[in-house]
Amino acid sequence: MRALTRDLSPATFALVMATGIVSLAANLYGMTAIADTLFAGNIVAYLVLVALTALRLAWHPRAVLADLADHQRGPGFFTLVAGTCVLGSQFVLIAGAYDIAVALWVASTALWVVLMYGIFAALSVKKVKPTLAEGINGGWLLAVVSTQAIAVLGALIAVHWPQPWRLEINFFALSMWLWGGMLYTWMIALIFYRYTFFDFAPGDLSPPYWINMGAMAISTLAGSLLILNSGDAPYIHAMLPFVRGFTVLYWATGTWWIPMLLVLGLWRHVLRRFPVRYDSHYWGMVFPLGMYTVATAEMARAMDLPFLQAIPHVFVYAAIVAWGVTFMGLLDALRRGLTQRPHAAQGGQASP
Repeated sequence: MRALTRDLSPATFALVMATGIVSLAANLYGMTAIADTLFAGNIVAYLVLVALTALRLAWHPRAVLADLADHQRGPGFFTLVAGTCVLGSQFVLIAGAYDIAVALWVASTALWVVLMYGIFAALSVKKVKPTLAEGINGGWLLAVVSTQAIAVLGALIAVHWPQPWRLEINFFALSMWLWGGMLYTWMIALIFYRYTFFDFAPGDLSPPYWINMGAMAISTLAGSLLILNSGDAPYIHAMLPFVRGFTVLYWATGTWWIPMLLVLGLWRHVLRRFPVRYDSHYWGMVFPLGMYTVATAEMARAMDLPFLQAIPHVFVYAAIVAWGVTFMGLLDALRRGLTQRPHAAQGGQASP
């Protein structure tokens, strides 16, 4: 158990993010059996991962601190914030358990403050830093996803709270939505620069690059929910043209990324024959598909664009299939790990 927790990836809560949003996408289209099953499984996965993370912090605090100040691994901690918010959204939309959702929202907001300023302060003051090509990847945009996830859950909670709390929570959600847009603008410029002006090997195109699209999808969802909440918040109503315009901008940007990422994926796996093996980072590909489904459906509803509803009707199945394939890869990886441990023990060696 100590060895397992020592090497635990900071981005491990991507499993919770992906499972939660696929569950919500299925629930949106009446697939209640799939939605409820994934919801129950997500609760178990979240509790197990929280326990493992707590054990890692207790047993290996130096490893945790080293990860926080690592340009490659540090941003993965934002999956804890985003996963907590996605689970909270499930409690609102599937279970109707608003008290639990509020508790998760408060906890995720506190975690966001600690991680946002802790990670970026550590990356700023560390003495030895990697080059841009070595240090940045799509995983940095998890900071955007976590920010927008708090905005989404806040907007969902605000509907069920009395005034003046409803007014204040909506304002906080609006602020988080704007902060997320600011972070995306900064980070995507660096990521796109790394794409086009540095050597790009197949191994460099890791699955977290799909967060390029996922960050815009969740920004679209947050903007759509704010539009729907504008009747309870006069300041949002006064800003509706601005909110609508940026919501469409985010959706269009996320849509632009999909063909680009597919082309790069074909280049990686077909032309360059990079092997496809299970990696926990592949959950970072499942999450954007599910989020794009829910975000497009909600934007079409919020802005009265019924012709867009055909898109999520297709993407919901793509998200479910992607989740199923990745989950099968996880089970296979666990099976291989269990079968290798006895052989390692017989040989007198520690298991990998």
